[in-house]
Amino acid sequence: MNRCQWVKNDPLEIAYHDTEWGVPLHDDRQLFEFLILEGAQAGLSWITILRKRDTYREAFDDFDPIKVASYDDSQQQKLLQNSGIIRNRLKIEAAITNAQNFLAVQEEFGSFDTYIWQFVSGEPIQNHWTSIAEIPARTDVSDAISKDLKQRGFKFVGSTICYAFMQAVGMVNDHTVDCFRYQELL
Repeated sequence: MNRCQWVKNDPLEIAYHDTEWGVPLHDDRQLFEFLILEGAQAGLSWITILRKRDTYREAFDDFDPIKVASYDDSQQQKLLQNSGIIRNRLKIEAAITNAQNFLAVQEEFGSFDTYIWQFVSGEPIQNHWTSIAEIPARTDVSDAISKDLKQRGFKFVGSTICYAFMQAVGMVNDHTVDCFRYQELL
């Protein structure tokens, strides 16, 4: 079975690739989870985040944006002591700030899903890459998302992070054409 070249032999990575990566997501809680995890991943490998994902879910109240938005200093300190997540003060503060801004976007648009998917007119971008080397780190669309999120006060949402988010939540199909998932997600 052919998979994208970035997939190694780690069972977590294989399961993520085979069942989640590139699948269009429209659930606000899951979109919030990926927004936080992609920001946490900045400067690290995705497998590092996958290995910590269950602990992240527990530490961040299953990525309930209402709960995360209300975290106070004591909850922030508790997160900084949790060795099961990335203990970076700026990333933890960003998660809380992003939760607050996420709620504001929900209020304005009715859902974060409605807001984020408007950048691709509600349909996944279907790419046709033959090699991992062809896949960009950012695009004009991720630039636009990044710019808009930053204007709304979000943190850790640079264009590269936004493109990784787009890939994760299926706004773009970046499976290479030889990958078995490519056809399944057309």
